[in-house]
Amino acid sequence: MPIFEKPPIETLPLAKDRWTPIYLEHGRLEVDDSSVKWIGADQVVFRVPVATISAILLGPGTTVTHAAIKACADSNAFICWVGEESLRFYASGITPTHDNQNSKHHAQIWADKKRRILIARKMFKMRFPEVNIDDRTINELRGMEGIRVRALYAKLGDQYGVTWKGRNYNKNCWDIADNINRAISANNANLYALISSIICSMGFLPQLGFVHETGTLPFIYDIADLYKAEVSLPAAFLAVRENPQDTGDLARTLLKQLIEKNQLLQRIPKNLESLFGDGDL
Repeated sequence: MPIFEKPPIETLPLAKDRWTPIYLEHGRLEVDDSSVKWIGADQVVFRVPVATISAILLGPGTTVTHAAIKACADSNAFICWVGEESLRFYASGITPTHDNQNSKHHAQIWADKKRRILIARKMFKMRFPEVNIDDRTINELRGMEGIRVRALYAKLGDQYGVTWKGRNYNKNCWDIADNINRAISANNANLYALISSIICSMGFLPQLGFVHETGTLPFIYDIADLYKAEVSLPAAFLAVRENPQDTGDLARTLLKQLIEKNQLLQRIPKNLESLFGDGDL
């Protein structure tokens, strides 16, 4: 039986020092010669650096052994199960953390209605730094965000020369969506995976959101909304401009480039710490 020696937790890099996620489909993830190995259906074989990667996105046609999952968990490498071309975000694994202080702090603030609203306002302040939102309700803030995002879609469409008819897709039938909507959905799913890996590795709780309330990952969606305008949306429009028939590879590549250019792996942990700082909570 292959043996993967658990690395000492103090030797593992923090979320901000890890590489961007990798996407795998049609193959097998296993442990061999004391390392995690990917064996693709196309005969491509390579070692996966689980101790330094932020997340592994497993697409259709993938199998994974128990030993591989254990090795990833031991190395704080986050596992996500996604749909074809990353168009759907199905589920994610849990990685161990150093302690549960952030989890308890997150839960305590979420359980206090006044403090929960303060966190939501701090999130919106990151997007509307010039607007006084101290007296705005959550519903009013959601309305402001909706207007901002619709304007951003139209602006990006003009900027990249991509026809924009509105955000329109059906999760049960992705094929009826146009190329730009498919690219946006794919890049958002990839961004959710990256943010999930950071949030869980730091011990925060994906299930307890402050702006989003429904679904199983509302806090993931809260944090993703802070960065979509910087990375996932422009990468999607640029991919469709360069290749209208892109199946997702180009969109993922451009997204990874923008994530690295905008230093999201370094910024998100700092922003999370600032968001939950006790200064005004």
